[in-house]
Amino acid sequence: MRRLIRSTSCCKLRSSPVSPLGILLISVAVSHSLNAQSTQTHPNWPGPGQLFVGTCYQPIDRSPEEIDHDIAIMKHAGFNVVRMGDLSWDSFEPQQGKFTFEWFDKIMEKMQVNGIGVILDIPGTPAPIWLHRAYPGVDIVAQNGTRLPPAERYMDDISDPDYVREVNMMADALTKHYAHHPAIIAVGYNNEIGNGYMSYSEADRQRFIAWLKTRHGNIAELNKAWATQRWSRRLSSFEDVDLPLADGPGPSERYLDLHRYWSDVAIARLRELDTIRQRNMADIPTISNLWDTAPRRGFDYLSTYKSYVSYGAEGFYPGDPISGAFGALMTRGDLPTPIWFNEFTAGGGGFYGTPGRSRMYAYLGLMMGAQGFLAWTFNSHLGGEEQALFGLLDHDGTPSWKVDEFARIAAEFKQLAKYGFPRYTHPQVAIAYSFDSFIDSHPNGPSNTTLQYFKPSYTDQVQGAFEPLFRDNIDTAIINIGHDSLKPYELVLVPADYVMDEASANAIREFVSDGGTVLMTAFSAKVDEHGQWFNTPLPGHLSDVFGLRTSAFYDVDTPLQFDLDSQTVHTDARRYEVLEPSTAKILARFTNTADHTPAITANRFGKGTAFYLATESKASSIGPVLNHLYATTGIQRGPHTPEGVFARVVDGRTLYVNTTGEQKRIIIDGRKRGILTNRLYPGAVVLGPLETELVQ
Repeated sequence: MRRLIRSTSCCKLRSSPVSPLGILLISVAVSHSLNAQSTQTHPNWPGPGQLFVGTCYQPIDRSPEEIDHDIAIMKHAGFNVVRMGDLSWDSFEPQQGKFTFEWFDKIMEKMQVNGIGVILDIPGTPAPIWLHRAYPGVDIVAQNGTRLPPAERYMDDISDPDYVREVNMMADALTKHYAHHPAIIAVGYNNEIGNGYMSYSEADRQRFIAWLKTRHGNIAELNKAWATQRWSRRLSSFEDVDLPLADGPGPSERYLDLHRYWSDVAIARLRELDTIRQRNMADIPTISNLWDTAPRRGFDYLSTYKSYVSYGAEGFYPGDPISGAFGALMTRGDLPTPIWFNEFTAGGGGFYGTPGRSRMYAYLGLMMGAQGFLAWTFNSHLGGEEQALFGLLDHDGTPSWKVDEFARIAAEFKQLAKYGFPRYTHPQVAIAYSFDSFIDSHPNGPSNTTLQYFKPSYTDQVQGAFEPLFRDNIDTAIINIGHDSLKPYELVLVPADYVMDEASANAIREFVSDGGTVLMTAFSAKVDEHGQWFNTPLPGHLSDVFGLRTSAFYDVDTPLQFDLDSQTVHTDARRYEVLEPSTAKILARFTNTADHTPAITANRFGKGTAFYLATESKASSIGPVLNHLYATTGIQRGPHTPEGVFARVVDGRTLYVNTTGEQKRIIIDGRKRGILTNRLYPGAVVLGPLETELVQ
C-alpha cells in the first residue's frame, strides 16, 4: 500500500555479465539521452468523457472459485478497472528465467469478458527470494556493514547490476506476452519504487564513486563541491570517498549528493522499464504507483517525470483535504493528462473506514482533475504485513458497506462523465517545488545547524503557499521551475526554495523579465546547487531581480504583523528576514518588531515584478499577499464557499464538495438544480456532512 490470451510461455534468457560501473554508466547515458515521451492524449488512451472506478486486486491470494466470486462483485458494483500484477514477481517467474503466465491469462480473460480494464503492473519490487539467493549483491547492507535479509518488500538493492538485468528481462517477457491483450489500458512500474532502502556494500560505494566522477569530473572539483577543507576532510583520490551516512552525522553537501545518487538510480530503473514498454507496448500509456516523497529514499520526480510518465498517479491516503490535494497535484506537474489514484483510500492500517469519506475524497479528486480511482484494496489480507489493513471485502470474503459506497461512486461517475469530467485544468498559478531543497533543508543530524535554521519544514512551507490558493478555489500547478516552462502562468510562487540552482534562477529571471509575477518567501536561494551558502548577496543568483539584499534574520516572541491594503495582517509566523532594498519598493513593514523592517517588497524587473515576503511561507502570511496580487495579475478566485467546502466550475456548472462533518450552506444566485440529487436550490445549496453536489 501507500502507490489476447496466450498459452504458458517458458523460456530461459541470459545476457553477458555487465560490471557495476558499466551498468551505472549505461543508466546515466540513458537518463540523459531519452527524450520526454509525449503525454498528448492518444486516441486509445483514457481521455475526455471517461472516468474509471475500480480496485487493486491481488489474485495470488485467491482460489479460482474465489476469483470468480470477486469478479462478480466487481461487475455488480460497476467497476471498470482493476490494477493487478504488482508485488507478484515470483508468481510470473517462479524460477530464474522460467516464466509462467497461464494462471494470469485466465484472470485477464475473465476481466476482459466482464468489461473490466486492467492496469498491468510490472512487479520489479520486491525481488524474489531466488534472486537474492543467486545474487547476494541484491541484498541490502546496513550502514554498519551488516547484511540485511529481504524481510520487507522494499529491501532490494536496485542499483545492483544483476537486479537490473533480471528485472528488465522479467519486464520484457511480461510486456511481450501481454502486448496485444485487449483488457490492458495501461502499465505501471515497480510499485512505490521511492520507498526502498539505501545500501552500503563495497559495490554500492564503487557505484557511488562512478556517479561522483560523472557528476563532478575530478577530485579537485569534488573537494570544492563538498567543501572538504572544512574540518580536515580533504580527499586525495576518489578511493577516499565513503558513502555518506543517511542515518547519522555528516555535512549537507555529501548528504545531498547521496540522495541525488539514489534518485538517479530509481529514475534509471523507471526509464529502462519505459524503454521496454515503448519497444513492446508502444500504444499503451504508463500509469505507475510511484512514491517520490517516500522518507527513506525518494527521488526527483518533478525534474524527470515526463520521460517515464503518461498520467501522474499515486497512492492517495489523505490526512486532510489540503495535504491530500497538495500531494495529488505534485504527481501531475504540468502534464496535460488527468490524475490517477492507483491506490485510493477505502479503509487503512488499523482503520476500517468511515461511511461517506471515500466518496467525498473521490469528488475532491474529481474537482482537481482526477480520472481513475482504484480502492486499496479489494480483499482484506489474511496474512503478511498488511493483514490489519481493511479493504472492500472483509477477511471472510463478505462485501462490506464500502463495496456499496464505491458502487455508488461508480454509478455517479458514469453519469457525470458526460458533464465535462475528467477536468482538464489550465492553471494560471504555479508553485515551485524542488527535490534538492526538500533534501538539503533537513539534512542528517544531529550536528548539522541547518536543522536549527530551517523550520518549519520545507514541505510545510510549500503547502503553506498552496493552502490559500486551494481555499480560494484556484487551480494550481506544482512544478520544478528549472525543468518545466513558466510561460503558461501569470503568477509563480517560490516558497522557501532553499537550494537555488542556475536553471531555476534563470527561469525566474526570464519569467519576470518577460512580464511575469513572482512571489518568493524567506529561506529561499540561500545555498547553491552544491548545498553551500552563497558568498554573494542573498537571495543568491537573484538579488538584482528582487532588488534587495537580505542576510540578518530574527525570531520573535509574538506572531508577526504587518499592514497591507489598509488592513492589519495577523500571521502565526515568528521568524523574519531583514530586507535591505536597493531598487525594490516597500509595500509593507512589520508593525510589531523593534526595527519595523520591510515585510513585503516589490521590484520592477524588465516587464514584470518580483515580490519578496520576508517571513515563513505560512497560509496566514502568504494568503493576504496573494489577495493583493490577484488584482494586479488578473487571476480570478473560484466560487465563494464557506470553510471546508471546495468548488470548481465545470462547463458552466459548479461542483461543490463539503469536506467537513457539519452541514454547510452555500449562497448562490437565483434558483438552480442539482444534477446528483435533482433538488431545486432557491438561493442556497445546503450540503450535509461529507456531501457533494453538481449545480447547474
